[in-house]
Amino acid sequence: MDETMLMTGASRGIGWHAAVAMLAADPELRMFVTDRTGGLAEALRDKSGNKQVYGVPADLSSLDSVRAAADHVRERARVTSFVGNAGLQVTSGARPSADGYEVTFAVNVLANHLLLRLLGDQLRRVVITGSDTHFGDLRHNLGLVPAPRWRPPTELARPDQPDTAVAGRTAYSTSKLAVIYLVHEWARRLTDAEVFSWNPGFVPGTGLARDAGPVVRFVATRVLPLLTLTPLSVGPRTAGGHLARVATGPAVAPSGSYVNLGRAERSSDESYDPQRERELFAAADALTAT
Repeated sequence: MDETMLMTGASRGIGWHAAVAMLAADPELRMFVTDRTGGLAEALRDKSGNKQVYGVPADLSSLDSVRAAADHVRERARVTSFVGNAGLQVTSGARPSADGYEVTFAVNVLANHLLLRLLGDQLRRVVITGSDTHFGDLRHNLGLVPAPRWRPPTELARPDQPDTAVAGRTAYSTSKLAVIYLVHEWARRLTDAEVFSWNPGFVPGTGLARDAGPVVRFVATRVLPLLTLTPLSVGPRTAGGHLARVATGPAVAPSGSYVNLGRAERSSDESYDPQRERELFAAADALTAT
């Protein structure tokens, strides 16, 4: 059966390498990629040799833009898979989304939920990029990101968060815990699809810290990439290859699983909470309602 994918977060780093790998491996794959600035589809066509790549104008921090992107795709194709790789970490202060929500929560959680709400009846596989920062321990994040701090989802969505880098990184790890909750609940509801959260591990050089101050940006771009020479880290190309296989290859685990690079593993103890999962799903429905 023909495969048509919608992918977010394909413009750089892990997502770019994953998109190129998938397109080059399967000339029949048709891919729609969200693109804020234009030119991404053409670049992917040139790099992969696959001409079936189409750009979708979208700002994932705007729910109206997300709805328009879903409409754009639905009018042109039946989407069989969704890769929600886009992620945001704000470290330069609190920032509201176009709809007045905390922007990290809006992009990392609400945009994915809304796209699944609008496209889920068509999908056979869903992969949403999470992060092992949701564990909140030294082993998984080298102490670089604070542990998640769970609160009712309507509070997580409020834009009046503390205006500090620590608060921004905490919002990020918390949003990635929310991704796992969201995946668990969507896996229960999309009974005809396989739904996974995917962890790339520690991958320096992806551009995630581009919002940080100059010292942190220097460390992220010049120092931390050296860790890819050790077992502590992998590079964007390697991580992208894993994402490509999880998104298009044989299923590596039951629906709802947490996949670390290419292998299903148990996520944090905190990430298994059916009550939080139901509450987040209901809140995301309400927050994204027209």
